[in-house]
Amino acid sequence: MTDKALNMISLAMKAGALVSGEFACEQAIKEGSGCLCIIASDASNGTKKSFSNSCQFYDVKYVEYGTKESLGHAIGKEYRASIVVCDENLSLSILDKIQNV
Repeated sequence: MTDKALNMISLAMKAGALVSGEFACEQAIKEGSGCLCIIASDASNGTKKSFSNSCQFYDVKYVEYGTKESLGHAIGKEYRASIVVCDENLSLSILDKIQNV
């Protein structure tokens, strides 16, 4: 079975509407360009708490989904604990796919 949410994440990466890695994600959230923050469910509790607090403060949607390996694979990288989608329409579509799993 294909994971439609991961397919949409891959599409966002190809469209250049996604950043990954802790520093780039924090920067996108703080600058206001981030629309949806996705954290791997197997990320450390410190990472989850840090991004959760940051997203709440800067009013960015936050969700825990997939694993570091699956998120990394979806964007053509090794492992990624955090990614931020920077396009409103893509972020809404990805969020819809995640919630309807």
